[in-house]
Amino acid sequence: MQRQRILVALAALAALVAAVLFGLLTGFAASRLLPGGGGRPAIRDTATLLRQVQSLAQLVTVKYLLEKVVILEDVKWFGENRLIMVAHGVAKAGFDLSTLRSGDISVDGDRLKIRLPRPQITDVYIDDRRTEIIERSTGLLRTYDKDLELDARRQALDKIKLAAADSGIFKDAEERARLQLTFLGRQMGFSEVQVEVRAP
Repeated sequence: MQRQRILVALAALAALVAAVLFGLLTGFAASRLLPGGGGRPAIRDTATLLRQVQSLAQLVTVKYLLEKVVILEDVKWFGENRLIMVAHGVAKAGFDLSTLRSGDISVDGDRLKIRLPRPQITDVYIDDRRTEIIERSTGLLRTYDKDLELDARRQALDKIKLAAADSGIFKDAEERARLQLTFLGRQMGFSEVQVEVRAP
């Protein structure tokens, strides 16, 4: 069931990425396919495309839905405060396009080459609608600790971010970006599309 939800989320994100990039590349393709008047060769201005892509700032290509159980116990000699939370988190990964350089997008005839920055986790948050506190107890001689839930949420966020990285979110982000950009480049008339990711 969890895997099914992840696949549905991936499909929705892929559609969104395709729509955004289609709009960006359409203008660029028009300049390639429609030559100027008087028989002059078409001018391929990749700098304009680069600025348009950079203005997006982030290209998010994958979203993970994760679940983490957090148990916090604050034990004193006069009693304990205890909290058990099932946190449902969302981690998104993609690319910071504002770091693209002039050489990262190049055109050579019918060949398009794009070099992306390293993928990164762009957002991590707790889904409040699905997160539950399973147990909360306060010792007889203890006062209610309002910060216990905040601490649990902070721990959950840290663990969810680590779990996403360990589960291969960066690799998935790269693969989805390659698939989408290659498909869109070919739709725009390029016979060869090469998508790379900068070396670490």
